[in-house]
Amino acid sequence: MAARSIASLSISFGLVSIPVKVYSATESKSAIGFNLLHKGCGSRLRQQYICLKEGVVVDRADMVKGYEFEKDRYVTFTPEELDALEEAAQQTIDIVAFMPIDAIDPIYFDKAYYLGPDKRGAKPYNLLAEAMRESGTCALAKWSWKGKQYMVQIRVGEDGLILQQLLYADEVRSMADLHVERTDVQPAELALAQQLIEQNSVEGYDASAYVDEEKQRILEQIDKKIAGKKITVAAEAPPAAGGEVIDLMEALRKSIGANKRQPAASLGGKAAGGKAEKGDAAEKTAAPRKTAKRAVAPAPAAAPKRAARK
Repeated sequence: MAARSIASLSISFGLVSIPVKVYSATESKSAIGFNLLHKGCGSRLRQQYICLKEGVVVDRADMVKGYEFEKDRYVTFTPEELDALEEAAQQTIDIVAFMPIDAIDPIYFDKAYYLGPDKRGAKPYNLLAEAMRESGTCALAKWSWKGKQYMVQIRVGEDGLILQQLLYADEVRSMADLHVERTDVQPAELALAQQLIEQNSVEGYDASAYVDEEKQRILEQIDKKIAGKKITVAAEAPPAAGGEVIDLMEALRKSIGANKRQPAASLGGKAAGGKAEKGDAAEKTAAPRKTAKRAVAPAPAAAPKRAARK
C-alpha cells in the first residue's frame, strides 16, 4: 500500500524553499490489550462521561472543549475556533542552523518522520540532502505542528531526509538527580571488562533481528486459553538480596569464559576468538591481582507491572 502523507510543508532556509510531504516513520504496535466485560453475561462495557456537577450521563453532542485558566474556571472553544488555532501555525519548517551530525544527544530525540519531495521539489530536496551528506552535517529547525512548536533535526537517511522531533530541555529529566555513586576502577578490572565488551561487539544494530519475545509469550498463553487449556503461572525466582557482595574479577572471568564457549552466531556473527590474543594478554595482566577489590552488587529493580488496557 502506498504511503500516505500527513502534511504538506516547505523547508525554508535563506531564500530557498523546498516543498515536502511529511510521512510517519513509525507505527505503534500496541501492547496486548484486554477488554472489560460484564462478568454476568460476558458482554463488552461502554465508557460513559458523567457530569461531576449534575451527576448525569453526557452525550458527545453536548460536549465542548475548555481551557482552565483559574481553578474551576474555563473558557470554552467551538470546533471552528479550535481549527483556527491550528491553521494559524505556519506551514514551514524553518532551518535555523547546521551542525555536525552527532551534535545532538539522542536523549532529546522524540518521534521521527520521513520527508519526501512534493511537486517541483525534487531538485532542491536532493541538493540539500547531498550537501548535508557530503559535509557530515544535520539541520536544526523549528516546526509548528498541532498547537506546539517543535525544535527538530533534519538529517540524511539512506533513502532521503528524516525529520526528528526534539524534546526541550525542560522535558528531559536531569540524571544528576540520581546522585550516582562514583567508585575507583582498577586497571585489571578495566582490562577484563574491555575484553568482555570486545567479545560481544557487533558491527551495528539490525532491528529485523529482534522481536518482542514477551508479547509472543503472552500470545502463546492466550492461544492455550482459547484452546481450552489452563494457563499455569510460573514460579518467580526470589529477588537477590540487596547489598550482596560479589567478586567482580571472578564474575568478569566467568563471563568471558562463557562467551568463548558460545558459537560465533550468538555474538552477531563475529567470531569470539578473533580477539583472543589481546584478550589473553589482558587476562594475564589481571591474573596476579587475586585480592581484587570486592564490589557491592545492587539489587535488581522490580519488574514493572503490566497494566491491562481497556
